Amino acid sequence: MSFAAAPRRPSGGAPRARRRSPLGVAVVAVAVVIAALLLLAQFWTEVMWFGQLGFSRVIWTEWGMRAALFAGGFAIMAGAVFWSFTAAYRSRPVYAPSTPEQATLDQYREAVEPLRRVVMIAAPVLVGFFAGVAASAQWRTVLLAFNSEPFGENDPQFGMDLGFFVFMLPALRFTVGFLISVVVIAGIAGVITHYLYGGLRVGPAAAGGPRTTPAARIHLAVIGAALLLLIAANYWLDRYSILTNAGDRFDGASYSDVHAVIPAKGILAVVAIFVAALFIVTAFRGDWRLPAIGVGLMVVSAIAIGGIYPAVVQRFQVNPNAQELESEYIQRNIDATLSAFGIDDVEKEPYDATTQAEEGALRADADTAASIRLLDPQIVSPSFRQLQQNKQYYNFNDSLSVDKYEIDGESRDTVIAVRELNLDGLGQDQRNWVNDHTVYTHGYGVVAAYGNQPGPDGRPAFFEGGIPSQGAITDLEGEYEPRIYFSPSTTTYSIVGAPEGTEAWELDYQADDADDGGQVNTTFTGDAGPDVGTFGSKLLYALKFGEEQLLFSDRVTSESQILYDRDPQQRVSKVAPWLTLDNRVYPAVVDGRVKWIVDAYTTSDAVPYSTSTPLDEAVADTLTQQAGAPVELPEEVNYIRNSVKATVDAYDGSVDLYAWDDQDPILKAWTNVFPTSVKPMSEISGDLMSHLRYPEDLFKVQRTLLSQYHVTDSAEFFSGQDFWNNPTDPTSEATTAPLQPPYYLTLQMPGQEESTFSLTSTFIPGGNTDREVLTGFLAVDADAGNEAGKKGEDYGKLRLLELPRDTTVPGPGQVQNNFDSNPTISEQLNILQIGASTVRRGNQLTLPVGGGLLYVQPVYIQSTGGTQFPLLRKVLVAFGDDIGFADTLDEALDQVFGGDSGAQAGDAGAAAEDEAPTAPPTGEGETGTEPTQEPTEEPSGESTPESTEQPSSELDAALQDARQALEDSNTAQRAGDWAAYGEAQDRLQKALEEAIAAEEAQQQG
Repeated sequence: MSFAAAPRRPSGGAPRARRRSPLGVAVVAVAVVIAALLLLAQFWTEVMWFGQLGFSRVIWTEWGMRAALFAGGFAIMAGAVFWSFTAAYRSRPVYAPSTPEQATLDQYREAVEPLRRVVMIAAPVLVGFFAGVAASAQWRTVLLAFNSEPFGENDPQFGMDLGFFVFMLPALRFTVGFLISVVVIAGIAGVITHYLYGGLRVGPAAAGGPRTTPAARIHLAVIGAALLLLIAANYWLDRYSILTNAGDRFDGASYSDVHAVIPAKGILAVVAIFVAALFIVTAFRGDWRLPAIGVGLMVVSAIAIGGIYPAVVQRFQVNPNAQELESEYIQRNIDATLSAFGIDDVEKEPYDATTQAEEGALRADADTAASIRLLDPQIVSPSFRQLQQNKQYYNFNDSLSVDKYEIDGESRDTVIAVRELNLDGLGQDQRNWVNDHTVYTHGYGVVAAYGNQPGPDGRPAFFEGGIPSQGAITDLEGEYEPRIYFSPSTTTYSIVGAPEGTEAWELDYQADDADDGGQVNTTFTGDAGPDVGTFGSKLLYALKFGEEQLLFSDRVTSESQILYDRDPQQRVSKVAPWLTLDNRVYPAVVDGRVKWIVDAYTTSDAVPYSTSTPLDEAVADTLTQQAGAPVELPEEVNYIRNSVKATVDAYDGSVDLYAWDDQDPILKAWTNVFPTSVKPMSEISGDLMSHLRYPEDLFKVQRTLLSQYHVTDSAEFFSGQDFWNNPTDPTSEATTAPLQPPYYLTLQMPGQEESTFSLTSTFIPGGNTDREVLTGFLAVDADAGNEAGKKGEDYGKLRLLELPRDTTVPGPGQVQNNFDSNPTISEQLNILQIGASTVRRGNQLTLPVGGGLLYVQPVYIQSTGGTQFPLLRKVLVAFGDDIGFADTLDEALDQVFGGDSGAQAGDAGAAAEDEAPTAPPTGEGETGTEPTQEPTEEPSGESTPESTEQPSSELDAALQDARQALEDSNTAQRAGDWAAYGEAQDRLQKALEEAIAAEEAQQQG
């Protein structure tokens, strides 16, 4: 016989206590203090940051719920595992039968025994820690479950409110899944302990002898019963989760799911409960055959009822009759998807688009023609830099924003940018801690240009800019606060503020007439960041950022504040971690302040029958590819609402969240959690309302879904023959072209009474085809109006023009091919690329005007060396198969529409080459000049030199003149001699016209 009990320590005197080294104690104490300070530096600085913004409740609620879930998860997991260890050890048999198996286990027991106490405590703590971490990550799920709101709409299968699926079901699935993990790990701990100490035997046993002791039998049977009950609960919850399954053709429960899988899940749940009862019986009767038979029955049932039967139904009943049997469930999917993504009220209209351009065709679309945007915000950023950056420590984002401002009583589409702080523009000898964090602390002002007309020489026509800021926006706002302390490109921290009467040291700009050594300085006076006036706060932030200068610099005063986390999207995501943010953030001058506007969404992936959409794929296009998609997006969603509009003040960083869709149940639930975080829409001012717009990411998701879900009949949807695609960007130079982005335009859709600021996109045929004709045109009213606290009546109205299926209106790819392959156009563009210049094609805009579809594309010329910035030189226009190519949009439209389009474009009559140049960029000692209010307008026409008797020599001479003019232009540009640059550009234009005329004469000859 062998003894299962562990050997005892020999009796004797108590061992002498080892003396602790004072040095060792001191080292440990110092290490603990340092660790505590480092943790405090991360913890308390966050508390200070949230407190300064007025969102303390957010961080305390999140941390409190995380801590509670961690503690609960830790306690449940660690307690269950510890109990299982302890119960198995305490109930071990005193004597175990002497068998070869036990002899081997004796050796293991002797090896384990010295560490038994450590293992029985450390193992539960370790698994408890990981369980607590996993549980704390579910803080959003638990908070929503406790604060759920009804949707007021029932699912079509069980008749339950959708709120159950969105709020309660995820929490129940998490709870059941977590408890299954607890029971399994506790069961493993019990089995190992019982086996090690003789309570459970695996090898041969005496005839009729039990393999478990009574204590081990009860212990393991109870754990088995608990596991089976949880599995039964999991089966039952599966019945509801099936309604969000992803299928091959559509999402949601299909015919076989409803008629085979859901009943099977219910049966399996009952079987699991029955087997759990068998385990309870075993705990008292001691016969393991019943639960073994029960487990076998459950496995067979899972295979036969849960697997084979649904497969048979699908293959032999559904597949041969799929269209009829699946019709009801496809319709459920269509209805749920349209509702969940806000596309259930799309105004569809057949649009019999003509491809014949007729004289005067745009007369009824005069407002739209006058508003066509020529400035491409993805191309002209270098022009903004060269002409309006002013100082090397300021910069503009590569992707500018489109907005609208009322100028002289007229709403004008605008390309706008903020002059952000750019420390990389400083020389290396200027980079030090004082300059980086106390002198260069902010950007300065906004720059805006008309979207529909160019300025001199094809430059942007600025109506707001300069330093100090001047122009129409300044006049409109009665001056505004131009200093930009918070912006997307500002990643470093700054120390701002100083006691009253202290000499200012924060740099605005250099100016010859400034009193302080040619420099205009300022001192921040707002409330933008946590105070760092005390030694304690200095110490914490010095540890947080790893810079001791915070402790010793004289510029960190009793009135100092520290600004960090300065990206508007980052600030919004921190104060509202329950929101999904749009990829785009755009600036607007509102009520005398520069505000960054961020669109925010509430999302879910748990709405029954709605189609799941990968959000990162749906929003991907040329713009996100260039920007790198800075925000984190959920993997998949099947419900989305633009429920919140957020603003971040560029001066003081204050964040305001406004309820934009106060009927959204998810927003209501989060408002229950954070009742003071979101302000009502009534607090949105009229000025702010005029700059709010329909968000791009939401529109991208909706257009992706409408490529299929414009088909609302289940039979047609099943066939899929009328599915569409979104076109790839025809101007992209990438190997695999991304999707064409949607564009903001002011236009008047067919049936609308007046033009409105809209977001637009197009559709082409779906399926495996390279045929790119236009099948649909989608636009949404993006103008929120200008009335305080009230949306515009038609804001968010989606309008879909469906083109006849037997027409061949060219799509974006076909149009671009027509542009590129046209001999005259390609020849002229090749001429424009002579020398050190390159052609850049702007965004291809599509507009439903003149009874058809009009395409407009600006063409920019940019130097390939030295100072590089694009200038608008030509405009391409297409209507059907007719193409126009001219210096101005107005001329190009007239070329397409028989010499008179019937409308005037925004650049009508403007000959950019004949105008005086815009004031050059200011030098280091200049304060800037007032931007051009309106481009000078002079009549111009196509200038075609008469043919000569020697067209070949005329062409050669013209090309020589063009080359020389380009060289002179580039030389003047690098030297900053803008008068010479303008003169060279005039000669270039004249030479190009002569070359084109000579080429035409040569061809005719």
